[in-house]
Amino acid sequence: MLLITRKSGESVRVAESDLVAGKVVPAAPARRRGPAASYEELARVAARAWPPVESERLGAWELRAAGGFTRRANSALPLGDPGLPLDEALTAVRRWYGERGLPAYVQTATGAAGTQEPLCAELERRGWVREVTAEVWTGGLAPVADLAEGTGVVLSREADEAWLARYQRKGVSDVALRVLGGGPSVWFAAVPGSDADGPGVPAAIGRCVVDGRWASFAAVEVDPAQRRRGLATAVMAALARRALDEGASAAWLQVETDNAGARALYAGMGFAAHHAYHHYREPGATGTDR
Repeated sequence: MLLITRKSGESVRVAESDLVAGKVVPAAPARRRGPAASYEELARVAARAWPPVESERLGAWELRAAGGFTRRANSALPLGDPGLPLDEALTAVRRWYGERGLPAYVQTATGAAGTQEPLCAELERRGWVREVTAEVWTGGLAPVADLAEGTGVVLSREADEAWLARYQRKGVSDVALRVLGGGPSVWFAAVPGSDADGPGVPAAIGRCVVDGRWASFAAVEVDPAQRRRGLATAVMAALARRALDEGASAAWLQVETDNAGARALYAGMGFAAHHAYHHYREPGATGTDR
């Protein structure tokens, strides 16, 4: 049997007798839409925008932990050579997370130049389970900033109790607050709402981290009763204007592959997919927060 890795990173087995011809397919050419960026650049920017509370180097890999709050902050980021044969490196990863009472995850990417299709195949061959797939999209920042004016969006440097009341992850811990508040230049946005969901609970929220030329958008959430009123656009526009003021020119965000509404919204703002990323969980372990 032959193990074939598709463009998505998924591995399939094919009987050798069924193979007529084959070749290694090179990475897709760089997209012309959106700001130019390598996978490694975006991966490092994303890591700084959602920082762990504890990290350690394993060669060129970074082991990250934050008490189980999100897989991104609790996974190994393999950008380069771990300095060990793969099996030994994975054993070290499992040991490091086990010492912290956490399942071991490895974050990988596929679909762009410099991504990790071979590593995905090796993880799957060893029984690691792909638990989450999402996409990183990029776009120009100025067009987002021009989308809405005079919307009453309030910006703050901290996620206060009102902002957290709208945030989808309830009961946020001190560790989670450190992750949310971490990053080079962090801003939180809120659109004041009615008292239907409780006094002071915003109708919409968002988070942005400015890091050099990049602005990252996350936690853009809207009261279900207030959707389709342009509130998510207003939040992102206000954050984009602040990021422009700080010298950023490009933007990135992550979106679930099955979130049709978000994908349509971001495409309308000029964003386009750059690469897919995945979290692989060690064999036999129970998952953590997403």
